[in-house]
Amino acid sequence: MVTFADIEAAGRAIAGEVLRTPVLPAPPLSALTGAEVFVKYENLQVTHSFKERGACVKLAALNDQERGRGVIAMSAGNHAQAVAYHARRLGIPATIVMPTTTPFVKVQATEALGAIVVLDGDTLAQAQARAEALAAARDLVWVHPYDDPRIIAGQGTVALEMLEEVPALDVLIVPIGGGGLIAGCAVAARAKKPAIEIVGVESALYPSMWNALHHGTRPCGGATLAEGIAVKNVGKLTLPVVRECVSDVILVDEPLIERAVNAFLTLQKAMAEGAGAAGLAAMLAEPARFRGRRVGLILCGGNIDPRILASIMVRELERADRIVSFRLTIPDQPGILGQIAGRLGELGANILSVDHHRLFLDVPAKGAKLDVTVETRGEAHAEEIFRALRDENYHPVRMPSGAALE
Repeated sequence: MVTFADIEAAGRAIAGEVLRTPVLPAPPLSALTGAEVFVKYENLQVTHSFKERGACVKLAALNDQERGRGVIAMSAGNHAQAVAYHARRLGIPATIVMPTTTPFVKVQATEALGAIVVLDGDTLAQAQARAEALAAARDLVWVHPYDDPRIIAGQGTVALEMLEEVPALDVLIVPIGGGGLIAGCAVAARAKKPAIEIVGVESALYPSMWNALHHGTRPCGGATLAEGIAVKNVGKLTLPVVRECVSDVILVDEPLIERAVNAFLTLQKAMAEGAGAAGLAAMLAEPARFRGRRVGLILCGGNIDPRILASIMVRELERADRIVSFRLTIPDQPGILGQIAGRLGELGANILSVDHHRLFLDVPAKGAKLDVTVETRGEAHAEEIFRALRDENYHPVRMPSGAALE
């Protein structure tokens, strides 16, 4: 069992080597959720995630003989970079096994930090099996991403720092993958403030901790934006701590995770990966539960693909009717496109794209279909544009969400 003394010792071990990230009030997120929100910005670490804490504690505790043997880890992203970074800093040879499906940018980032990367298996479980085999064959020190006492203690320093800076927190919401972060934070938070409520959050596609706590059989799998917590097997060391200290685990679906990522970017001007925004997604899922309370969120990581982030922003604009697509039925004659463009301009709509169809069978031979995507001021403005196009006999039809991205 990891103790509060272990976490305090971890805090001393990482002092000066891992950034003590700020805990700041977040008025825009407070307005969005109805709670008083404080955010711990772990995305400001050198490798942009909390994983540096546990990696630093684990590697710093190795003796000279262990350092000479080298370390090995399994990860598809943040843990890989954290181990590689601190291994290089301490002069320890590091090998990281990553699934073959790992995006090249993450492989490249890990190699740039000095680690040897071995690509093996389609899943994390397969990569872990290869890592364990290499550890045994080469006598390497195994650095587990979450099921290790020193890793857990290191991650617990997040909550230790949060409650030192904002002792009045009522609730701490913590993303759950294998459980290392929430287990360490639960031990630290309960020691600092026994009355605090600790709530976990998982992607609905990977409810591994929820299943373990409730003897559930929900399936685990699928493409989630929160790949950092897409774990099928929770830790043997972390599960008992979560069972004892965590009041609930909230499952969040993909649209809420997307909305949370977008809210961090547009409202807080902070970069959050899917797992990093999961705590906010939980608040959006159950706003009544947190309304009026002082809530601590951990922005635990900021490593998100820019292309994915751009897609999320456009999708959120569509959900808010800030980007809207219409299909119009028009006469196929000169000047019509100009008339429609002018009318949309008069209505204050900014045209983003136009697609002209003449071969659809549901229009007369002398007619055409016009797909037009416009930027609006919101739902009321979109409805105003729709009514104007209808009144002018263009027979508008709202295209389904996502049409603007095709």
